[in-house]
Amino acid sequence: MMQYLSNLTFASPWWFLALGVIPAMVWWQYFIKKKQPPTVTVSDLQAIKSITSLKEKIYPWLPILQIVATTLFIIAMARPQLSLKEEKVKAEGIDIMMVMDVSSSMLSRDFDPDRLEVSKLVATEFVEKRVHDRIGLVVFSGEAFTQCPLTTDHKIITDFLSNLQVGMLEDGTAIGMGLATAVNRLKDSETKSKIIILLTDGVNNAGYIDPQTAADLAKELGVKVYTIAVGTMGQALSPVSRRMDGQYMFAMAKVEIDSELLNKISEMTDAKYFRAIDRASLENIYAEIDRLEKTEIEMQVFKRYKDEYRKFLIPGLVLLLTAWLLQMTVFRTINGQ
Repeated sequence: MMQYLSNLTFASPWWFLALGVIPAMVWWQYFIKKKQPPTVTVSDLQAIKSITSLKEKIYPWLPILQIVATTLFIIAMARPQLSLKEEKVKAEGIDIMMVMDVSSSMLSRDFDPDRLEVSKLVATEFVEKRVHDRIGLVVFSGEAFTQCPLTTDHKIITDFLSNLQVGMLEDGTAIGMGLATAVNRLKDSETKSKIIILLTDGVNNAGYIDPQTAADLAKELGVKVYTIAVGTMGQALSPVSRRMDGQYMFAMAKVEIDSELLNKISEMTDAKYFRAIDRASLENIYAEIDRLEKTEIEMQVFKRYKDEYRKFLIPGLVLLLTAWLLQMTVFRTINGQ
């Protein structure tokens, strides 16, 4: 009820000035009219004092019915309207290709539980925030392929991210191929903004496409490439070999990341290079990219008004008619007043 009343507006609010008649009606009914002499005079009131009828109980309500009816009429004349707001959102999204390293080094345990799991979780949080963008996913290790083309169905992207695992491809770190695959997915995009977020933890050591060549292609197509290097400084507990049963053996190993190459790729494409040494820093990196690459949103607000005067007029008429009928029948006086 309160929400309904808060949404009401009045097209003719000056009619509320007429509410000044209400105190006058109260004064007339309860101070002036009450003093008028009775219509019938009797010599002894004892006989009728004991009479209590339904009429006597109802009669004091007649003036109240008239006052409430008048109040409702005035509100109806003020033309109450219900404001119905519609919002039309027009968003020009960004096309984003996420390029994720799934080489065996992503199992290193300098992140908890490992680099890949943390990278998947943080990337998923990023995707869920970009509601108006098309997002695709490329994975790479010794080779690269498109896990999911550009789509607005972010549930598909997050499902693919959650299912990423080491061993999907031949081991290695083909940064050039991962980048080139993503650029190829964006070459036919007609959006104003196209970006790639490339995440890796190593040095380019596989593939037949040079990262420099892929970066040149991205620059030519106007694609920004944000690069993220994941891995602590110094050494980390990393997979160093594999047993016959397929399980990885871990040992402390030096963290080697080609920061110079990644920084160069980002600079060439007017983007930024980041280094994540733990989950918190990786979350901050994605948050900064989210701030840097804002979706253009145009919002138009339309307001419609629905007349609500009938909800006040009809009850007012019913109350007034009820009071009049009672006055003309049940409570009709001898002299017709």
